[in-house]
Amino acid sequence: MDAARYERLQQLFEQAAELRDSARDAFVAGVEPDLQQPLLDLLEEDAAENLLDRGAAPAAEQALAEEFTGQHCGPYKLERRIGEGGMGVVFLGRRDDLQSVAAIKILRHAWMSPARVDCFLSEQRTLAELRHPSIATLYDANTLADGTPWFAMEFVDGAPITEYCEANGSSLRQRLTIFRSVCEAVRHAHSHAIIHRDLKPSNILVNSEGQAKLLDFGIAKQLTETDKTLTGVRLMTPAYAAPEQQRGEATGIYTDIHGLGVVLQELLPSNLSRSESADLTVLCEKAKHAEPARRYASADALILDLDHFDRGEPLEAQPDSVVYKTSKFVRRNRFGVSAAIFAVLLILFYTLRLREARNQAFAEAARSQRMMNFVLDLFQGGDAYAGPAADLKVQTVIDRGVDQARALTVDPAAQAELFRTLGGVQRKLGNLDKAETLLKQALDQRARIRGGSHPDYIESLQDLARLRVEQARFDDAEKDARRALASARAANTGVAAALETLGKVLEERGSYPEAITVMTEAVARRTDPKELAEARLGLANVHFYAGHFAEAEAGNRQVLAAYKTIYGPAHPSSAEVLTNLGAIKQDTGQYAESEKLHREALAIIQPFFGEDHPRTAASITMIARVLIYLKRGDEAAGMLARALAIRERVYGPVHPNVASTLNELGNLALVNNRYEEGERHFRPWLRSIARLTTVSTI
Repeated sequence: MDAARYERLQQLFEQAAELRDSARDAFVAGVEPDLQQPLLDLLEEDAAENLLDRGAAPAAEQALAEEFTGQHCGPYKLERRIGEGGMGVVFLGRRDDLQSVAAIKILRHAWMSPARVDCFLSEQRTLAELRHPSIATLYDANTLADGTPWFAMEFVDGAPITEYCEANGSSLRQRLTIFRSVCEAVRHAHSHAIIHRDLKPSNILVNSEGQAKLLDFGIAKQLTETDKTLTGVRLMTPAYAAPEQQRGEATGIYTDIHGLGVVLQELLPSNLSRSESADLTVLCEKAKHAEPARRYASADALILDLDHFDRGEPLEAQPDSVVYKTSKFVRRNRFGVSAAIFAVLLILFYTLRLREARNQAFAEAARSQRMMNFVLDLFQGGDAYAGPAADLKVQTVIDRGVDQARALTVDPAAQAELFRTLGGVQRKLGNLDKAETLLKQALDQRARIRGGSHPDYIESLQDLARLRVEQARFDDAEKDARRALASARAANTGVAAALETLGKVLEERGSYPEAITVMTEAVARRTDPKELAEARLGLANVHFYAGHFAEAEAGNRQVLAAYKTIYGPAHPSSAEVLTNLGAIKQDTGQYAESEKLHREALAIIQPFFGEDHPRTAASITMIARVLIYLKRGDEAAGMLARALAIRERVYGPVHPNVASTLNELGNLALVNNRYEEGERHFRPWLRSIARLTTVSTI
């Protein structure tokens, strides 16, 4: 819609909003035909907002709270109303079985226009795609018995970012640190082709620990979408809306950059030095520029200037004037600039360095643009005017991505990163041969452009080592893992990650004492909560396979508590720990408790990965194994047959995971005195073991 038609629509809306019933209907019938439906959409949104935001005032709000308080949304009991938004009302829900709380968002029937239902469900899908420490996590979603949709997300007990900073007297550095984490969350959303479109302080809560959480993706949209209606115009917050939103024009990454600029401007304290005020004013003005093309090109570019400011370096937003850059240099080196001639030499030298830094920054900006184009082309197939196909498959997207990555010869570093990313996806999909090709290309590319001591090269060595484990090529895996650790120690970077990779390889080889030593060092080197939990999990796994059940259980329970805090109650990481605890209970003879833990794990894994995934097969195998001990053989046989079919499809006939399932089927046949059936399973198991032993010694 062009600006003239948009302004006309706004005028009509303001007139129609003052009318009621038949008078309004007559007015709408008399406007231009092509504006009638957009006008009706706006009036419908306005009526819903009246109910939400103005309604029957306290009486209606009290009635709403009383209607839902005490009800259940799935496993969550609603305790009290804690807020509302353009897409629904939010309650605090408590889950007694896990002793956890969540924010439950409900869309009332009274507000259920088809457009609102679509937006509400779209918000669920958006949250499901995003996993970031500074974005509230989606836990669950469903409908009530009467069809009312709801979803549960992470409850953030905090205050809007501006209120938090004022209440805590946060310094400029503290404010910018929190704001930078918000920018990283927005960058994460953009990397998933999602634009928030409603960035404002009330959608950015900060908890008592100073952790920011981005909320309310109610009017977010995919970069490949087009707006079907003008409802997003009414749902935006005018004070924070970008000019293109207010005009009803197309939105994009630049729209969120504008919102970040407005939030930053509100965050800035009044007691800034002249230099700080000048730089931050330039930074905010560039982010908020009326012309989208003159804003920061990406969240990365904004973060880059925040880092420049933090280090006292020239901003990319600042015009390339010699006076400006020289003043920055002199200010940071005032004690060394004592003689006029020496100062001139330093200025000349620094100007050359700035040119190099500027060129590097331009190169990074160009890389960001190339990567964004790459993401868009994955879904559009190279056609700028075509959206993604309705039946677009994951493998189709990945294959398309590989073709595009191979064509990206102009930027070898970006090409290597794409090879690595796509190889990791192929590995997770179970396409191990394709994963090997891509990961080796990434390694070779990084060796050529980075060298053997660079963190990127070390990272790629570890990628290959982990893949070799899945391929049951343990000699190659250990060789790559030890090379990675030696390079990491020499470069004094990424040592903990390299230790964890080697520890995993040694665990798979059965070298438990050395694996425990290696993993213990890795745990000692970790400080980040998530990384520390993962290292502790690796150590607990080795203790289990070494038969140290008490140490293994203690470690896994410690990790489970950490994962529930980091990811929420229903995440595949928690399922992995539940599986470990189930295995410990089985090996210590507590079979009923073991089955319970394994089924809890499967209830998380199967919906997340799908019914035909190797992770699902592994979980099914664990349940079947304990069912044999519980003398429920028929149930176990069906589950093992299903697991075997999945594993053979993914890994082929010769693989430790396939052999493991064959072994369980053979054991089950022996328990039931079906010796011929047992032989049919044990013979291919023996062939697999023999071939694996031969392969691993080549």
